[in-house]
Amino acid sequence: MSVDTTEERASMEENEIQERLHTVEVAQATGAATLAGAQATQAAAQAGTMAAMAAGGVGLIAGIFIGIAIRSAR
Repeated sequence: MSVDTTEERASMEENEIQERLHTVEVAQATGAATLAGAQATQAAAQAGTMAAMAAGGVGLIAGIFIGIAIRSAR
């Protein structure tokens, strides 16, 4: 009877360890996915900012040339 109790206790401890290990694995995977998402979001925001700056620069240069052309036409 003592052997059965010891085996049941060992089996319960093994199940508990497996559950805890699974919980840690899920937490690590969630953290990695969160970090990857944050980095992707930051990269997209930075790319959007750079695109806006480039478009603004092109608009400024085009505006200067249009202004020169209008002034020369008068």
